[in-house]
Amino acid sequence: MPETTEHGVAKGGGYTVANLTDLGEGPGFRKIRKQLGVTAFGVNAIVLPPSYETGRHYHEEQEELYFLHSGRIAMEFGDGSIHELGPGGLARVDASTVREVRNLSDSEDAVYVVVGGKDGYVGRDGKLPEGDETSR
Repeated sequence: MPETTEHGVAKGGGYTVANLTDLGEGPGFRKIRKQLGVTAFGVNAIVLPPSYETGRHYHEEQEELYFLHSGRIAMEFGDGSIHELGPGGLARVDASTVREVRNLSDSEDAVYVVVGGKDGYVGRDGKLPEGDETSR
């Protein structure tokens, strides 16, 4: 049976389950990696207040994938290009590429998830449990 923490995070044998609302309130970072025990890559959610800009940054090593959960954002890159994303929008950014995120709404939060990693894809390594003939 899973153990549930005071923040609504459920931990079981080899898994952790939570809702973004379990990981914090108000604007700012939600530390998904730490709260869920992710060890293979970095992952955070960011709640960006209306009209807020993150400031420009880049990374030394990690490539990032941005997934917009809700709201509308503009991503500006070091080459001066600006791309608008709506819910379900995705952007992959090289480590050394300068980027900035801006919430396009003047009344609603934007919520996005950022996954960062280095050194590649491990390939298709899914296996059926012993005794299972086919996947569902």
